[in-house]
Amino acid sequence: MLAYVAAWNELDAAARLKILQGCWVDDAVYVDPNVELKGRTALSERISSVQAGRPGGRIEMMSGVDLHHHVVRFLWRLVHADGSTGDVSIDFGEIDASGRLTKIVGFFGEAPKQ
Repeated sequence: MLAYVAAWNELDAAARLKILQGCWVDDAVYVDPNVELKGRTALSERISSVQAGRPGGRIEMMSGVDLHHHVVRFLWRLVHADGSTGDVSIDFGEIDASGRLTKIVGFFGEAPKQ
């Protein structure tokens, strides 16, 4: 997951695609509350769009990676350019036999209250 998070923090599109080649299968699926997309290029373009909306921001891991049965989960947060932080969010994903991501489903902020 460290490479995946590094891709979200990489500003250069060509370098980002190279990072994604190592951790993201070509036709992997990404879903969060705002978007659903498929493919490495589409994810890289989405990352560019998110970066443009949050200049100087970066993603920071807030947990280790939990893995079982080819399913992963981890916590992360947005760190703004001024150092302030956003909510801790959670991603769940699936990996293939080689350890590359085939799907990420992201949730932003805390889980809803009962």
